[in-house]
Amino acid sequence: MKMKGKINSYIQQLSEKKTLHFSLIDPDKVPDYNFLVSTSKKLYDAGTSAFMVGGTLGVSKDKLDSILDILQDYSIPVILFPSNINIISEKADAIMFMSLLNSDDLYYVIGAQVVAAPIIKRLGLEILPTAYIIVGFGGTAGHVGRARVIPFDNSDLAVAYSLAAEYLGMKYVYLEAGSGSPETVRPEMIAAVKKSTSTLLMVGGGIKSADKAKLLASAGANIIVTGNLIENDIERAVKLIKAITNN
Repeated sequence: MKMKGKINSYIQQLSEKKTLHFSLIDPDKVPDYNFLVSTSKKLYDAGTSAFMVGGTLGVSKDKLDSILDILQDYSIPVILFPSNINIISEKADAIMFMSLLNSDDLYYVIGAQVVAAPIIKRLGLEILPTAYIIVGFGGTAGHVGRARVIPFDNSDLAVAYSLAAEYLGMKYVYLEAGSGSPETVRPEMIAAVKKSTSTLLMVGGGIKSADKAKLLASAGANIIVTGNLIENDIERAVKLIKAITNN
């Protein structure tokens, strides 16, 4: 592993200097080898800070590993973004050890984590302790995870969940509007969470333009995550990355 044991430090130190961008790659939505090679190079050259790999549906271990093999060619972290215990591989640099805090199903709050923990320990993967909080639209992640979504305009509730995550010792809070959301997490919610907590704040879902990404970054997002945009319009994704990372 090119950055084994150093991913948390890398993220913490880099986020003190600028807003980061993470590129979310869903193995189930990668049509072929050439697409991934071309797309990943464009994302890397634009200045993305890390590759996140994961998907909610239909991800096999073979497909996951083949994606990871290609992404390891770059000198940035490759981080697993698990929707379930099938998204675990020794080929990654780290894994977001996530709890879906606003799920009504204990499996997504703590059950899957209990099953996954011994596997992660055995593989020696670095963990990124993350509170996953689904907001507004929710999308497939919200439906599968049985989330009681936080309304877009309820910043107080988002702050309460984020504070609970911090007090439980989590280092990251991920506010997720859902893949393909017609609206992003609102800047007011981001600002409120950032003002009230000291965790690193990740924001994703529905971010389709450089202007919107810069607005969310200005509100306090430490890390902007895009996935659908990469799949649907790589050139716009490149512009977005350059806009928020000053490349």
